Amino acid sequence: MKIAGKWLIVLSLLVALFLPTNVAYAQGPSDGQVIFGGTFTLQSGDTLEGDLVIIGGAATIEEGALVTGSIAVVGGTLTVDGEIGEDVVVVGGLAALNETAVVHGQLVTVGGSVERAEGALVEGGVVSNVPGPTVNLPGLPGGVPQRFPLRAIGMAQVVSPWLKIFNDLLTTVGMAALAMLVMLFLQPQVERVAETIVSQPLTAGGIGLLTGLVLPILIVLMAVTIILLPVALLIAFIVPLVGVFGLIALGHEIGKRFTAMLQREWHPALSTGLGTLFLFLAFTVIGLIPCAGTLANILIILTAFGGVLVTLLASRRVTPPSPGEAS
Repeated sequence: MKIAGKWLIVLSLLVALFLPTNVAYAQGPSDGQVIFGGTFTLQSGDTLEGDLVIIGGAATIEEGALVTGSIAVVGGTLTVDGEIGEDVVVVGGLAALNETAVVHGQLVTVGGSVERAEGALVEGGVVSNVPGPTVNLPGLPGGVPQRFPLRAIGMAQVVSPWLKIFNDLLTTVGMAALAMLVMLFLQPQVERVAETIVSQPLTAGGIGLLTGLVLPILIVLMAVTIILLPVALLIAFIVPLVGVFGLIALGHEIGKRFTAMLQREWHPALSTGLGTLFLFLAFTVIGLIPCAGTLANILIILTAFGGVLVTLLASRRVTPPSPGEAS
């Protein structure tokens, strides 16, 4: 299978993560299985029809067990002693293929690692450090190459609108997956920031706007000095992370309200990923409005950024109780 096809597999599996699933074996002949933040063991003699997806968890395929489809591991671990009918894709995780492991397809790693014992069979070969996806553009004018690496194309250099759509889709799905991982480890912090944004939107927006106006000037002033240059670089590195965290918190609130509207109770990581997916899709649609759309997106981002700052300031203002009050 071509590398571009592997990226489509990963993208499709990540999109499938936002659908509610059960931990029990699927009943259909090709339904597959999705596991969130837990452990999964396919015991010897058992067969799992379809694909297996593990997010932030651990999966074990015992000797004599069979997975008829592919396996995708995102931020988790996979131990294989049995047989895999198709491919194994590891994204930011660890895969261990023991002596009795048999993979009839390819073993693909994207920012992950593989421990392969002597005797483990991978019929399709091992593909490491997968390059960025490429898109074929038939029928372009002469002199323009037919294949464009996505990472080499800036937003102002998009030749075809389909490239921009594909870039936006990759960004949206990637942010949703990141939101799920963040929610698995920092759920209380995300919930506090989301509560701040909802309860104090004007304050969060005002502080975010003020910071957006002052901080660039402050970074430039610090960068011109040798002593404060490391501080300026550190701030420039932290600021985007704070903004992303605020957007994830906003996505958490959107996902929570969406699931409440459906009268469903999903895992917080799942609802946060879905809400973040909706948020970035909304960014894309709003951005189509000339001038006003860009301004609206900037205000939303600054509000999310300010929500994180307000939460940090509020947490620092909390003083411990006095001995008399504690008693």
